[in-house]
Amino acid sequence: MILTVDIGNTNVKFGLFEGDNLINSFRLSASAGKTADEYGHNLKSILSKDGQQIKVDGAIISSVNPNLNYTIAHAVQFYCGTVPIIVGSGIKTGLNIKYDNPKEVGSDRIMGCVGAYYTYGGPFILVDFGTATTFNAVTKSGEFLGGAISFGLKSASDALSKSAAKLPGVELVLPEKAINKNTITNMQSGIINGFIGSTEYLVKKFKSELGQDVKVIATGGLSEIIKEASDVIDIVDRTLILKGLNIVYSKNHLVQQTQVII
Repeated sequence: MILTVDIGNTNVKFGLFEGDNLINSFRLSASAGKTADEYGHNLKSILSKDGQQIKVDGAIISSVNPNLNYTIAHAVQFYCGTVPIIVGSGIKTGLNIKYDNPKEVGSDRIMGCVGAYYTYGGPFILVDFGTATTFNAVTKSGEFLGGAISFGLKSASDALSKSAAKLPGVELVLPEKAINKNTITNMQSGIINGFIGSTEYLVKKFKSELGQDVKVIATGGLSEIIKEASDVIDIVDRTLILKGLNIVYSKNHLVQQTQVII
């Protein structure tokens, strides 16, 4: 079994793979206040079946939250018995990164694109609806061309309620109409419809610059909201980053670090 770990700003997502098959996935809150032992005990509990501990043969970690790297790596090493590969500069991905400075690209963006490329093939636009929203363009031959970064749907909603004293926090549910008669549904309509509009516009611009019609793939926790309200998304797959990590592990595990993380 291979354990894949995606450390984000809000959650830490875990995936357990047997070959190419995702057997189980789960998430824990991304909290800098948690110790390696706390994460480790959670891992140990989740990775037990019928009283038996599932054997982890290898692990790989991608992170956009450096404050948790040391903690999670320790938890994986000491509770799963394997030194994880840490996604970083020089790791083999199978994609040709055409960014001005490849080190600047978030590892979650690349892992998502790897998962999409090997699952669905190129060319595609991958939109990741997470804490931030990223738009990523990949060609048929596997060139990562870059893209765009925008606000996330939830972060935009939170910012609105925090910035305007009389506006409450709202549940991210799309109302039936655009024109509404109370503050909650007014906010829901403005936030979600505005977000859908910006997504559709950026996808249209991407397709124009790419000069071809490409499939549009969505991932991330809020992708279903956009898919239900817009026909711009062709495919929704919330497991792409975990799939990408599993693929990258297979390309790099023979040169995996063997030293203890200290």
